[in-house]
Amino acid sequence: MNARPLLNRRLDGLGTTIFAEMSALATATGAINLGQGFPDTDGPEEIREAAVRALREGRGNQYPPGPGIPELRAAISDHQRRFYDLSLDPDTEVLVTAGATEAIAATLLALLEPGDEVIAFEPFYDSYAACIAMAGAKRVPLTLRAPSFRPDLDELRSKITPRTRLLLLNTPHNPTGTVLTAEEQSAIAALAVEHDLLVVTDEVYEHLAFDDAVHVPIATFPGMRERTVSISSAGKTFSFTGWKVGWAMAAAPLIAAVRTAKQYLTYVSAGPFQYAIAEALRLPDAYFDGFRADLRRKRDLLGDGLRAAGFDVHQPQGTYFITTDITPFGEKDAYAFCRTLPERCGVVAIPNSVFYDDPEAGRSQVRFTFCKQDDVLQEAAGRLLRLAS
Repeated sequence: MNARPLLNRRLDGLGTTIFAEMSALATATGAINLGQGFPDTDGPEEIREAAVRALREGRGNQYPPGPGIPELRAAISDHQRRFYDLSLDPDTEVLVTAGATEAIAATLLALLEPGDEVIAFEPFYDSYAACIAMAGAKRVPLTLRAPSFRPDLDELRSKITPRTRLLLLNTPHNPTGTVLTAEEQSAIAALAVEHDLLVVTDEVYEHLAFDDAVHVPIATFPGMRERTVSISSAGKTFSFTGWKVGWAMAAAPLIAAVRTAKQYLTYVSAGPFQYAIAEALRLPDAYFDGFRADLRRKRDLLGDGLRAAGFDVHQPQGTYFITTDITPFGEKDAYAFCRTLPERCGVVAIPNSVFYDDPEAGRSQVRFTFCKQDDVLQEAAGRLLRLAS
């Protein structure tokens, strides 16, 4: 066989995702999986039944339209108007994708040229690095540092060069739980306008901003409507992560570009589920308010347990996740800690160091998810108390 390496050099170092590795470890050891961010209960029964009804009625069992079924695109448009006073043309400014992950991939593949620079806030979700690499672009990290995990806007300005093409944002932010303030986003928007940059924003946790934090899409700021691709999905909001229904929203020329790339990835997906999510997006405010309140309560339940076990806990403003620090245990290597935690305590977590270009920046940080049933969180917290003894 040709001696040339089989793996494209752009993908060097990416390998198997940390989520697959740690979930396999949970299965092998029988540990409680507080690593990967998927709920252990299904979402609203009426939405599940809507999917069953679509299947039985033969809606979506064959290829749906490439941009997504009209009902879902209209529901996405209505959702943006309802929650953010954003007006979108469902026919030209909304694209349905196989989850937010495909939306991110298609967007970056469509908008980047080899050699372009992308500024992304680290720690970042691992697919960002892979998609930037596959596009042949260069990622430029802006590090969110503990304990506040706020962006340094002066540092952001200093990282913009003539090769900078795009800012990749995530708010509410996985894994830190930071929710960008209106003031921070206004300053970021001003930089994007000043330097004529595109902005791609991952907003999958848009309905999970807690306490006084408020999610405001950056597309609502002056000058941003025409340069922003906003991405979200149904999985995190409705607890149907396996359905993989996501979407991208932007001005028509940007969506046309993203659709060009997306049609050569999955082409279409999740036909019957699209009909169900169209109904989900129209659930009353009581659903969204109750969902957020329930997750906030679970955050506090697990956070109290982690503190009792001895972790230094960074209180998240949003998402499914709590970032902790393991230095109170006299340990510094989060990856080694997470590899041994299932045997020590019967719990699986994720080392944040894998989300940094410079692993040292997150060397002692460990992420736990709280999107689980109360008894699971309580059992996990009880097991983790072994660390305190």
